[in-house]
Amino acid sequence: MPSSARADHRTRTDRTTPLTLPQRLLLVRHGETALNAARILQPADTPLSARGLEQARALSRRLAVEPLAAIWSSDLPRAWQTAEAVAAGRGIAAEPLLQERNFGDLRGRAYDSLGFDPIARSEAPPGGESLAEFERRIDLAFDLALAALAGLPGSLVLVTHGLVIRSLLARRVELAPGLALPERIGNTALSVVEPGAPPRAVRIDCTAHLDAARADDPRALSGA
Repeated sequence: MPSSARADHRTRTDRTTPLTLPQRLLLVRHGETALNAARILQPADTPLSARGLEQARALSRRLAVEPLAAIWSSDLPRAWQTAEAVAAGRGIAAEPLLQERNFGDLRGRAYDSLGFDPIARSEAPPGGESLAEFERRIDLAFDLALAALAGLPGSLVLVTHGLVIRSLLARRVELAPGLALPERIGNTALSVVEPGAPPRAVRIDCTAHLDAARADDPRALSGA
């Protein structure tokens, strides 16, 4: 969990740097946790598993050649640990707007034992967040990220969560020809969005950086 304040990361840019590098949003889901592998709705303080840390390091190696101008991360531990691997010593800005949907009192319970799908429900669970509240929050994060990207000399990484990424891809961006929205977003999956009107996704849910030993488990819970 980051201890420093967010400062002014949403608006701070270097006005003296020529904008000659590719400007893209890189949407990254966090690595695997023991609870998402066990299909349990995760409490906020859930960390990465050893496998999740390996996945995050593999993603870091993939992104080592990218011109990363800034990294924003959900301040939940599973996302923050992933961001630390990607950052490789760079600064990270904490952005609570990028947190996963809050499932309130359902967190800590086995998804398959509930008898209903809380992810598909629009109403707020007890102590949690409705779908409309969730979408308003992450839309604000996305708008702030696009505005910040315009003043950055390179790509902006957003390290976040499965439902966040899938919702933004479904509602806020155009998919390039040949791309289709997946049912779930894999652990450490990379989606690449180019700015425009509307923004355009040119790669989605890509886990090419994961070998067989670290591959995303398609049975794991994505989005809670």
